[in-house]
Amino acid sequence: MPPAAIGVVRISGPRAGEALRLLAGRLPEARRASLADLKDAAGAPLDRALILWFPGPATATGEDLAELHLHGGRAVVAAVETALSAIQGLRPATAGEFTRRAFLNGRIDLAEAEGLADLLAAETESQRVQALGLASGHVSRAVEGWQDRLLTLMAGAEAELNFADEDDVEVGEVVARRLISGMAALAEDLGAWLARPAAEVIAEGLSVVIAGPPNAGKSTLINALARRELAIVSPIEGTTRDVVETSLALDGIAMRFSDTAGLRAESADDIEMIGIDRAKAAVEAADILLWLGSPKEAPDHPRAILIAAQADRWRGDAAAEADAAHCDLILSAVTGEGMAKLHKYIVDMARTLLPREGEAALRQRQRAALAEARDWLTIDTRSREARDLILLAERLRLAGGALDRITGRAGVEDMLDALFGRFCIGK
Repeated sequence: MPPAAIGVVRISGPRAGEALRLLAGRLPEARRASLADLKDAAGAPLDRALILWFPGPATATGEDLAELHLHGGRAVVAAVETALSAIQGLRPATAGEFTRRAFLNGRIDLAEAEGLADLLAAETESQRVQALGLASGHVSRAVEGWQDRLLTLMAGAEAELNFADEDDVEVGEVVARRLISGMAALAEDLGAWLARPAAEVIAEGLSVVIAGPPNAGKSTLINALARRELAIVSPIEGTTRDVVETSLALDGIAMRFSDTAGLRAESADDIEMIGIDRAKAAVEAADILLWLGSPKEAPDHPRAILIAAQADRWRGDAAAEADAAHCDLILSAVTGEGMAKLHKYIVDMARTLLPREGEAALRQRQRAALAEARDWLTIDTRSREARDLILLAERLRLAGGALDRITGRAGVEDMLDALFGRFCIGK
């Protein structure tokens, strides 16, 4: 949004070339920037700008497209927009309309459009890398490969159904076994993709929960991690009564850190008990748990980091020293002891929850479609269905329909408005 150094106005559609001629007085050489004095219909000067002309269909939207690179002041951009609105056949773009036109004209598919939406919203390095993989077609290419394998299996089924000798039962059973084998192999590949972390984990951030008994140093730790006074620190038990959450990025990985109420069997009042219940729920839902209590009392969590906190207080205490020996690290958020080591622990553990380099994670919508395709491809070899080529062919068709929904080839109209509405007007 202006003001800015440069304001880019994009015009797409059959009237784009005519609009450029009316404002600049000419149509420049295709795909080469050219300096022009822009004027409105009355001949009044608007701006001296760079103009570009991209004839379709080899453009971002698949249509004729023009761009005006203006000085980015509000008045300049507003004057050019007013001049454009006076040209018959032109109208302002709606949010996400340029990307939607690219999708409808086959320049990108739905998975790539979703990746572009995520790329625009990316705030951390891990989000950028993940979104770029989607936008550049990583998932789309995988889907294309799966569809090619499905088409091969479907062709085999159709050939047998349409051209084989109906009395040759033995050949039909051989074809059925071959189909089931191919379906099982493809289902296994789809399952491997479903086993990857969900894209929402990267976009929303991993949940890192700080838990432990009262006065264990939880609030002091989250304040140290956030580098600001996020939570109230007090020697009074039960000071933290609700989950206090903050978003942080460690080494480019988005995370949601939560400080929780101290866990104890008995509570001073009902309000604190509600906080304790919420703390327990947060611990169960955590991707990573930072436990600041006795190792013997630590919850059973697959990714718990046991921390001997408040080291500045208990040094020399034999019982505390014994407990600390069974922890992953010794820490003092006050003095900074162990903070760098904790940072590395969290980042190393977080990376085990993210896709490996070169891998792409799937969004929830994509995962649901992929799971449906896998289910259609999974069949009990002992069932009657496993010997019926017509039913097998139908399963292959339904699996193909599910894969089509990932790239937007079928059944996605209701979802398109919600997706492209996430884009800004200029996209």
